[in-house]
Amino acid sequence: MSEATTVDFASLPASDAGRKAKTELNKLRKRLRREAGQAIAEYSMIEAGDKVMCCLSGGKDSYAMLDILMNLRKSAPVPFELIAVNLDQKQPGFPEQVLPAYLSSLGIEYHIIEKDTYSIVRDKVPEGKTTCGLCSRLRRGILYNFAEEHGVTKIALGHHRDDLLETLFLNMFYGGKLKSMPPVLHSDDGRNTVIRPLAFSREKDIARYAALREFPIIPCNLCGSQENLQRQVIKDMFRDWDRKHPGRLETMFRAMCNVEPSHLADSDLYDFRNGERLGGKRQAVQTAAPVSYGRVDILNL
Repeated sequence: MSEATTVDFASLPASDAGRKAKTELNKLRKRLRREAGQAIAEYSMIEAGDKVMCCLSGGKDSYAMLDILMNLRKSAPVPFELIAVNLDQKQPGFPEQVLPAYLSSLGIEYHIIEKDTYSIVRDKVPEGKTTCGLCSRLRRGILYNFAEEHGVTKIALGHHRDDLLETLFLNMFYGGKLKSMPPVLHSDDGRNTVIRPLAFSREKDIARYAALREFPIIPCNLCGSQENLQRQVIKDMFRDWDRKHPGRLETMFRAMCNVEPSHLADSDLYDFRNGERLGGKRQAVQTAAPVSYGRVDILNL
């Protein structure tokens, strides 16, 4: 988990601790709300009449995203609808009552989709291998199919700035591509539009906000700790940079938003002979079309 600046409330009188915690919470809420508003406006994420599906995993990021979007909706310049959706993947010991109880207390429309992807992942992925790839692929297919069936126009995911930067470095280090998670991703067939309202927000701010809001966090125990995952290597590197070189991550993210194709080396993005920008490659979101992993069809679970 990312490091965050904290106050030792335990050492303060109860009244002072409560007051400082409330002040910190208000500051974080305003910051996250401002950043989400900027991201939504910058990339035209939400438009009048949109039906936005907030995908909840039970983790800090998706809880914060739903919380901030509900807050923004109260004063948004355009009307839009929010629904919350969770995929219960039937992991042993999953506290299935937590999210329904929490969402019922919010008074928001919500849906719990029950699909046993846990058994499929355990059956198909060899012991000791990373489960995240197949797990996320199955999950996306189910959620995207649900969105189309229920008239959802935007699918909101809780990825934040650090996720975007980590993915950029993962693709550079291990995939040989200069590629990340875009704030908005449209499928070529027009079936799905994915948005990431927290694209401008830091993970450590979200983690602290989630702690102060006391969201009922549900850990993902499917894969255990998997401490040697490539993403964890990147996270550790970023944490070290953030501690030793404050501001470096912010500068790196600005660079992602300020690309000069003529100063890279991709001839699909830039015509070096004539000095003109080109349309470039286009990557489609993984839609709900049937995708097989071995003999598994993600739409027929």
